[in-house]
Amino acid sequence: MAVLTVRNLPDYVHRALRLRAAENRRSTESEVREILTSAVVPEQRIRVGTAMAAIARENGLINKDVIAFEKAMEETHDNKPAEPLRFCVT
Repeated sequence: MAVLTVRNLPDYVHRALRLRAAENRRSTESEVREILTSAVVPEQRIRVGTAMAAIARENGLINKDVIAFEKAMEETHDNKPAEPLRFCVT
């Protein structure tokens, strides 16, 4: 596991951390781990489809737009397998 050192932490922040840790019946170090984890790790897994749908909604796309895109993709799609990449060495 990684070790993190925080320098120049103001005394009032350290006191607040100790108080919060005591209220939660944890050590200060454990409390800091909990705070950092909750700040950077999402509570639930981010699903790509859900994220893309949210972005589409935020940008004003509606289902009709998605259906039109899918239809256009189907019309241009061929079922041939992709050709492998070829690298030329000179």
